Amino acid sequence: MNYKLLLQYDGTDFHGWQVQENLRTVQGELTAALSLIDGRSVSVHGSGRTDAGVHAEGQVASVEIQRDLTPEKLRAAINANVGKDVRVLSVEVVDPEFHARYSAVGKTYVYRIVNAPVVSPFWSRYVHQDARKLDLDRMRAAAPLFLGEHDWTAFSAAQADVEDRVRTITGLDITENHDARGAAPIIEIRATANGFLRYMVRTIAGTLLSIGRNELDNEGLHAAIETGQRPLAATTAPACGLTLVSVCYS
Repeated sequence: MNYKLLLQYDGTDFHGWQVQENLRTVQGELTAALSLIDGRSVSVHGSGRTDAGVHAEGQVASVEIQRDLTPEKLRAAINANVGKDVRVLSVEVVDPEFHARYSAVGKTYVYRIVNAPVVSPFWSRYVHQDARKLDLDRMRAAAPLFLGEHDWTAFSAAQADVEDRVRTITGLDITENHDARGAAPIIEIRATANGFLRYMVRTIAGTLLSIGRNELDNEGLHAAIETGQRPLAATTAPACGLTLVSVCYS
């Protein structure tokens, strides 16, 4: 039977999603738990790979198992056999053709920044702190330049194992809200696309931060998108601020 899993995890202590020998990964932990539950080796497919330190509020995985378990019992069995920093929120039986990765048509990520001299311990694992003054108006004015279909060579890892680097960004919003628990403003850069390349969201976030610090202008950003040459000011933001929010299926 084919099952769809909705997952959340704190990526801090994981070496990313993908199975790696002798390293703790989300896929590895789920695979071990589900293989134990099903009494055989199983393959767990994720909607995509999150890098080391990246979190998920809405990761999706699919797995076929032979045991006849209700979704509720399978969820309980998985959660009983994985660390507390990963949780299956829901399980549902899906069509045999459903595949967490290949059936996905879009994803949304959010990059969170605490723009303050002090970051609360309640947020320190889940945000990037930048104490320097950021010009949100400049950042918001630059955001529309990222929309549409582009070759994102300048905003992805050089070693990305993909056939092409063309992706379509359909939404890029920048908001700021005061967080009462953290006693500081949190900036959220929310990006939606039909797919993302490795480091793409983090590099977009780093570029917008450079624009907010007046280290890069819109002309330089436009040139980077058109030529595929990343400007020196456009750094890749740290992994801790990035969270996979949701995966969209048709």
